[in-house]
Parts: sequence; C-alpha cells; structure tokens
Amino acid sequence: MHVLSQAQTAQYLPFNLLIDALDVAFKDGCEVPLRHNHPIQNKPEYEDGILLLMPAWQVGKRMGVKTVSIFPGNQKQGLPGLHSVFILYDSSTGVPLAILDGDTITSRRTAAASALAARYLSRPDASRLLVVGAGRVGSLLPEAYRAVRPIEQIKVWDRNSGASEQMATRLRDQGLNAEAVDDLEQAARSAEIITCATLSNSPLIHGDWLATGAHLDLIGSFTPQMRESDEECLRRSTVFIDTEEALMKSGDLLAPMQSGSFKDTEVAATLERLCRLQHAGRSRAEEITLFKAVGTALEDLAAASMAYDSFLAEQA
Repeated sequence: MHVLSQAQTAQYLPFNLLIDALDVAFKDGCEVPLRHNHPIQNKPEYEDGILLLMPAWQVGKRMGVKTVSIFPGNQKQGLPGLHSVFILYDSSTGVPLAILDGDTITSRRTAAASALAARYLSRPDASRLLVVGAGRVGSLLPEAYRAVRPIEQIKVWDRNSGASEQMATRLRDQGLNAEAVDDLEQAARSAEIITCATLSNSPLIHGDWLATGAHLDLIGSFTPQMRESDEECLRRSTVFIDTEEALMKSGDLLAPMQSGSFKDTEVAATLERLCRLQHAGRSRAEEITLFKAVGTALEDLAAASMAYDSFLAEQA
C-alpha cells in the first residue's frame, strides 16, 4: 500500500485532467451510500468531535472511503479543526492500494466539479470571473476555471479584505489580471461567472445583481443554515445541482423551498445528467444559469483513483 503526501496528492491532480476524470466518473456512475456521521465524546478538558465516513465504489474497479475528523476545540491547541484521509481499495478484492491526503482531494475535486459544471452551463466566451471567498477552495477556483474558459479578468472578494488582497497578489504574481474588490455588488454586476466558496449563513449574492447571460456557482452552503444567494437568484436562473442530496442539505435551496418561492421540480438537471448529455445545459446566450453543489463521494473516488494511477505511471 502506497502513501501519498499532501504535495504528491496535489501534484497528481492537475485540473485539466481532473475535470475530465470527474466527467467520466459522472457518466459511468458510482455507488454512493449516505455518509456516516458519528459524534465523538472527548475528555472533559477537550471539546467533543465528529467523525464522518464517506464511502463510494464502482463494481470491478475501485472503492474508497474518506474519513473526516472535525474537532472545533483544536484551535485552542494550535491545531486545524479538520483533518481528512482517503483510503483507496481494489473493489474486486478489497486490497488496500493507497492512502492519500483527504483535505487536498476534497478541495481540488470541489473546484474541479464547479469548473466541470461551468463547461456545460457558462457561456463559452465567458472571460470575467468573480471569486467570492478567498479560503482553501476559493484560492483554487481561478486555476480550475481557466482550464475550461478563457478567463482574462479575475476579481476576488472576501469578508476579510486582507485575505482577498493576498489572493489577488498571488494571482498577479502568476501573471494574471487579478484585483481584490470591496464592492461586491459592483463586481457581481460586471461578472460573467460568479463562484462562491464561503461559510456564509446569509445571502451574499442578490438575484437582481446578475447580468444577462451570467453563470452563478454556489459551493459553500452545505447545511440548511448556510446561504450564499437570495431567492431572486433562483427565480431568475435555470437551476442545476450536483446531486439530489443538494435538495436535502443546502440552505440556498431549502429556504426558498420552505417559503414556496422555489420547488424541487424546478431543478433542470443534475451534474450526472449534464455529463451524460441527457440535458443540453445552457440553451441560449442570454440565459442565467445557477449551479448548486454540496459534494459527493463519487468525486473523491475519481480524484483518488486518478492520483494513484498517475503515481504508479511515474514509478514505472
């Protein structure tokens, strides 16, 4: 069994190849049970934690499980509050093949899935990108989107203006046209693609800000309490989701459904249907599209398999 470090895991997951690997995985399909969620009691001097288990497998190919340990009290110990590991197996024999860095897999497959959706949903000539959120996933989104669209201008907004400026500086150091912005509304109104990767509990993007032909990508809301968009965003858009699980988890969908302003039957298609060409995606240049993702273990398995295969090929 091989062990791939954080750097190796990232090295073997370039976005141009990872986006295509996810496309194939959604076409092929995968068994993805609901994730296991276990509360972990701790010693009195520590806060309790949560252990998540996210399995997936393809018959006769690979299977894997991502373990995610969430211990909010780690900040007091000077440690990250979340750690993640992915274990890859041969699904025919159950033989363990590799252990990979789960945090890297999660962040890179998340960005790649958004770019994959944008390949079907954004205008082919879209060149103006607004990134909302300058965290781990947000910092990867420009590279991912540049793999599918001719991005020429990148604007970055974050509640922490220092974080957005640091990210914009890194992008400029790479030779890209990037700037940090303070006025989110103005930046949104001029963007052709808006991608949000935040932990916001209240809407950041308003529907009346969206330009004709814009594509809105929502990553951050993965609980019923979290939201990155208001109800007007859904009303003005053709709505797509990564999996049906988004309708059970995301406040961006649940809140409008509860108020009666949006129905689950109004979802145009899942990412699987887009990849299988069972839905045409964007139908006209003027259409506003919205993609809401909550993530799926299918993406973890596809990314881990690709990284492992690339690692083996380099060793040969």
